Amino acid sequence: MAENLPNSLSPADLATEPTEFKRSLSLLDSTLIVSGSMIGSGVFIVTADMARNLGSSGWLLMLWVLTGVLTVAAALSYGELAGMMPKAGGQYIYIQRAFGHLTGFVYGWTVFMVIQTGTIAAVAVAFTKYTAVFIPALGPDNVLLALGPIKVTLGSLFAISSLVLLTWLNSRGVQSGKLIQNVFTSAKLIALLGLIVIGITIGLSTGLLSANLTNAWDASTTSATGEVLPLAGFALLLAFGTSMIGSLFSADAWNNVTFIAGEIKNPRRNIPLALFFGTLIVTTIYFLANVSYLSLLPLKGLPTATDIVGRGIQFADADRVATAAVETVFGNIAVAIMAVLIMVSTFGCNNGLILAGARLYYAMAKDGLFIKQASHLNKNAVPGRALWLQCIWASLLCLSGKYGDLLDYCTFASLLFYIVTIGGLFRLRRTEPNAERPYRAFGYPIVPALYIIAGVTICAILLYTKTFNTGMGLLIAGLGIPVYFLTKRSQRAEV
Repeated sequence: MAENLPNSLSPADLATEPTEFKRSLSLLDSTLIVSGSMIGSGVFIVTADMARNLGSSGWLLMLWVLTGVLTVAAALSYGELAGMMPKAGGQYIYIQRAFGHLTGFVYGWTVFMVIQTGTIAAVAVAFTKYTAVFIPALGPDNVLLALGPIKVTLGSLFAISSLVLLTWLNSRGVQSGKLIQNVFTSAKLIALLGLIVIGITIGLSTGLLSANLTNAWDASTTSATGEVLPLAGFALLLAFGTSMIGSLFSADAWNNVTFIAGEIKNPRRNIPLALFFGTLIVTTIYFLANVSYLSLLPLKGLPTATDIVGRGIQFADADRVATAAVETVFGNIAVAIMAVLIMVSTFGCNNGLILAGARLYYAMAKDGLFIKQASHLNKNAVPGRALWLQCIWASLLCLSGKYGDLLDYCTFASLLFYIVTIGGLFRLRRTEPNAERPYRAFGYPIVPALYIIAGVTICAILLYTKTFNTGMGLLIAGLGIPVYFLTKRSQRAEV
């Protein structure tokens, strides 16, 4: 990853190239980056699969509560590290300082190979899926070219074009990316709040919410054919842990704000606050959105049912739970309403992911652990080459896998490094007890320790129940170890 490409920067370019980022992002901007990066397509889709796995409104809501608690707990722990190290690269810097260059490199490698770019690709695929509501030619069946397992469709080309557009806009400066993020995040927050208010109001008046909460803890799993099997004990634990990959994916990417620490005003104060406010807002909205779904649709349904209510949350058409819920209120126009909302949501989400991810590769390149040209800022004081390298790889991933596969790869790998990073909090408390800490992690050591225990448990369950996809995520991370040593050997040979 650290190989040198031909340097196209002239001496004149190097002389005028900006040498540092511009600190232009406020606390509000940073909070909207946290929120906007988290809210993509997941919350509108994943509840259907979770409902089939658990068959219980109580366990379903408990799963979203636990996801929120874990996410906020992790964000509070990251706040201490962000206050100590307010530098571009964020989490990469924290891991490197706690555990050394090898572990930091493996994290950065995994972010580039699957965590960031895989999430960007998955969100772009979802953006295309909902755009296809208005442009049917973008559907998955419109194959232009088949190359073995890789199918180039008009939809995949559209997804890639959205990444190219957002990358170009972000290469024009952080102000451009900030404007897109603020507008799109505000729009989707307002729309989600509207859905929540309408859904819960109607649910309270019709009694459907109360009906869904009857026998709330009777768990069961339902197959694609409608066969229902009761769940209890270890089987329930496995189903609960497996289902969490959907909610964790929906709540992921909150850490992206740490990558752009070099562009945030008063980062020692504003990054911890943005992490807390952003994660709290989004996880609260996610919980209430699911209450809204339960207010408008029955939890259980039949795959063979021809009407919305009959299919319920479990068998909502193409898992589009939010669309089905809104359709009970607005009729057929709901499909268009939700398609627009999810298009806005996914477009804004990818803007935040693209904006932030390139800063991590920039930090790695500065350490000689990524392609050298990624260490340069363009005339707009942003890492333009890192942005385009990210775009190229994410575009290839758009062609390489399905939404669900990308979700499994990146969520499992991301969770692993959240655990590692919070482990670094304990290590730095021991090795650097006198380091400046403007903010100290809430509930230390109990809250961070509980997160690690919960995270390890979920990872173990996912390895057991989704062995191939999660194993692939682990393999990709592991490949970073030999790549690191090859990179260091290459560096020594150049000296």
